[in-house]
Amino acid sequence: MVSEMKIYVIQIIAAGVGTLGFGLLFNLRTKHLVTAVLGGIFTWAVYLLFAGQIEGIFYPTLIASAFAALYSELMARKFKAPVPLYLLPSVIPLIPGGSLYYAMSYSVEKNWQLSGEYGLATLQYALAIAVGMSVVWAAADMIKRGVRK
Repeated sequence: MVSEMKIYVIQIIAAGVGTLGFGLLFNLRTKHLVTAVLGGIFTWAVYLLFAGQIEGIFYPTLIASAFAALYSELMARKFKAPVPLYLLPSVIPLIPGGSLYYAMSYSVEKNWQLSGEYGLATLQYALAIAVGMSVVWAAADMIKRGVRK
């Protein structure tokens, strides 16, 4: 149990460092950088929480990406900044780099079965990220339109 907790802590720290790297790469201002890094950390923590409870890739990723979109919407309103300043760094930990790499690697090796398995996992991650964000954006748009009327 203790070693499992250490793994989670290391993953959350790595998510923060990765998010920080992308924030610096995109020249995010210091006043937005901390909030964006926290978004990446919280998003990955949400993913880990639900990945332990829900089997599969799709639903934990969908929930985590919806959280990232909601967090970004709230922070953008609080700091009067565009949503992508917080959304792009917050979703970075969810990007399926490993499965995409292995899908391509196995394709080059002509191992079609493993390439297909990793390709399907990559597709599930990407689709879940898109659906999760879209649901929150649609809800936010409906709320904005309802408030204006």
